[in-house]
Amino acid sequence: MDKANPRARSAAAALSLGAVAIRDRLAAGEFRAADLVEASLARIAAAEPEVQAWAWLDGDHAMAQAEALDRHRETGRAIGPLHGLPVGLKDVIDTAKIPTENGAALDRGRVPQRDAFLVERLRAAGAIVMGKTVTTELAFLHPGKTRNPHNPGHTPGGSSSGSAAAVAAGMVPLAVGTQTGGSVIRPASFCGVTGFKPSFGAIPRRGVLMQSPSLDTLGVFADDPLGAALLAEALFGHDAADPATAPAPHPRLFEVARAAPPVRPVFAFVRPPGWDDAHPEMQAGLAELVEALGDQVFEVDLPPAFAGAEPERRRINFAEMARYYHRYGRDPDLLAEETRAALDEGNAISARDYLAALDWKPVLNAALAEIFERCDAILCPAALGPAPEGLGSTGSAIFNGLWTLCGTPAVTVPLMTAGNGLPMGVQLVGQIGNDARLLRTAQWLCDWADA
Repeated sequence: MDKANPRARSAAAALSLGAVAIRDRLAAGEFRAADLVEASLARIAAAEPEVQAWAWLDGDHAMAQAEALDRHRETGRAIGPLHGLPVGLKDVIDTAKIPTENGAALDRGRVPQRDAFLVERLRAAGAIVMGKTVTTELAFLHPGKTRNPHNPGHTPGGSSSGSAAAVAAGMVPLAVGTQTGGSVIRPASFCGVTGFKPSFGAIPRRGVLMQSPSLDTLGVFADDPLGAALLAEALFGHDAADPATAPAPHPRLFEVARAAPPVRPVFAFVRPPGWDDAHPEMQAGLAELVEALGDQVFEVDLPPAFAGAEPERRRINFAEMARYYHRYGRDPDLLAEETRAALDEGNAISARDYLAALDWKPVLNAALAEIFERCDAILCPAALGPAPEGLGSTGSAIFNGLWTLCGTPAVTVPLMTAGNGLPMGVQLVGQIGNDARLLRTAQWLCDWADA
């Protein structure tokens, strides 16, 4: 990076300000997209040897995209809402003529010929596909090479480990991941960034590795809820190729998220199943937050049915995983032990038990309706605690899978820090379809905590 160039210096400084500030400075002409990519590549060069967030990265390709966007702008034509913003993509998302290897030995060398739906949307919005971020094997439990940017001896979480770590390390302002259990919320919590898992079906999944069509949800990572809203809004839509999506008016996620709530938000604090296993610092931190919010929060117990929700989510996940990962199971020696065990368990699930598990989603959401009548969002932990030490596990998703099964939107914000200096996320959950309101509430909470 040419440090003597004032535009280059401005771009390098902007990388620490978050996606919305970067977008505004790009739009104001303080620097070019090429300057921002150059600064991003410099940050990656400095941090990647330790963090190892990238599965594929080509600086020349990123720079070529940026220069094309700069030439487009020089013509005076309109620019997109994500103009010039570098975005990291989890390596389960197809990118035309760019490797997408799914973290799997059987997919090494795989190069799709067509972009996924969301990549088409990103390009149309003016974003720069910076590269492919590390995923666990087949977006399941076997860890990849990525390390936690706050302490490389601790896990970054999974399976969207590279996406969360790349944003946390300031390599890119935005990234995309997927969640079938807790693979957006958990790594965001461990790495200290905002992770947003929208309502089920909000972002089409064409061109994304399918593990469990009843659960798989695309999500985003950013510095704050406003950045998450900016990116997610560009990705929401309907695609006939994904039956989980439906035609709907384009959401105003960013406009709503940056607006002040009409009244001060009310939160319902719940202790989800697994609460007794949470780290004492997580429990204490949430108790302190609840006390500080005062009459803006009330405590409520989840109905008894929620205690059995995670085994049912697992049953759906593994049964569908056995179906959609069948070709990988033909050569089990090329799979990690965790993946082989899940496929074996999935193959043993009866059709009766699988179909019965699918019945749980409407039952659970009906029970949640009464809670949502009294609050703007449910408040609960994003993970058991700070990122565990060691790289052999990606941590527990016990506080995430419940909301994935329900299909509710969820967002985590890094409001707490453990005694060892690692971040801990606060998770907010909204009612299905109320994504914009949830993001507005999350941004309000962040602003309130900073005040």
